[in-house]
Amino acid sequence: MIVRDQTAATLVVTSLLTLACIFPASVAGAAESVPETGTAASAETAPAVQTITLVSDGAESTFPTLSRTVGGALAERGLAVRPGDFVSPDVDASLTDGTRIVFRTAVPVRVATGNRLHEVRSAATTVAELLRDEHVRIGRLDAVEPALGSELAAGETVRVHRVASWTSHERARIDLPAVHRTDATLPLGQLRAAPSRPGLRETYVRYTRRDGGPVQRAVLASRIIRQPRAAVITRGLARYDSLARVATLGFQSAVHMAGSALHMIATAYTASCYGCSGLTASGVRAGFGIIAVDPSVVPLGTKVFIPGYGRAIAGDTGGAILGNRIDLGFDSQSAALSFGRRPVTLYVLR
Repeated sequence: MIVRDQTAATLVVTSLLTLACIFPASVAGAAESVPETGTAASAETAPAVQTITLVSDGAESTFPTLSRTVGGALAERGLAVRPGDFVSPDVDASLTDGTRIVFRTAVPVRVATGNRLHEVRSAATTVAELLRDEHVRIGRLDAVEPALGSELAAGETVRVHRVASWTSHERARIDLPAVHRTDATLPLGQLRAAPSRPGLRETYVRYTRRDGGPVQRAVLASRIIRQPRAAVITRGLARYDSLARVATLGFQSAVHMAGSALHMIATAYTASCYGCSGLTASGVRAGFGIIAVDPSVVPLGTKVFIPGYGRAIAGDTGGAILGNRIDLGFDSQSAALSFGRRPVTLYVLR
């Protein structure tokens, strides 16, 4: 006889006692066959069959099991949990009817951070999950290959490039080469120098280094905050016999441009001479580069070149300036006196 619950057992015992009063001998044996605790306790310890769902490496199946834990159910299916494998719920979690178990087998992958490479077993589905599981920190400028959202495949190498970047504010000096000039008003060989002034450039630069490699430089902005000034060195040429030196300093090119050459007797004058107004016959102010000529020989406005003096314009006349006579303008009395009177060759420029 199988008794389902305590109430039924009580009814059975009551019935047996009633029968014992009527049939003492026959019922006594039957009463002895009833267990003292009843059969309910045995029913409570019997294992229950439960239906669960297993998703193993993407493949889903549903099956009944007598196991009480997740680990036991996996063992029934021949699945051994090794380090790195993913199991949800935990292997020690109790099963209930309808439990869903997710199991992923870990695969070998490589993680390279900077210049360091190591191999791991991971059940992560994406690159981001792998790096999170391996506690790899990703900096703001770091680059990850493949991308963080990419699916992870067995044997894949995930590279994290460490990138450092910084910005620098720099200032640099600007120097210009000296400028060399000649001046026919200075005595031959005498030098006059105007000092240089270095400039200053301001630059904003971004420096970048990847995985500890060479530093890359990129200019973000640049401006000159002080303009440079070159030194000017002036050499005197105030002698007619320096024609050869004049040619080596570049005036020979002007001679090559001449259409004709005239042999003249040259004197010197300044705008501040006694009785002078300071203005020439052409209306311009007298001074260096303006010469007085006989307009019948050299028309006013003609551009000329005179070795030992330089380029000039026929812009003035004079009562004593006739024929092959010319008067060379100077800016100072001392320069005019230094030149004196001498024969020169006048080249009319084309």
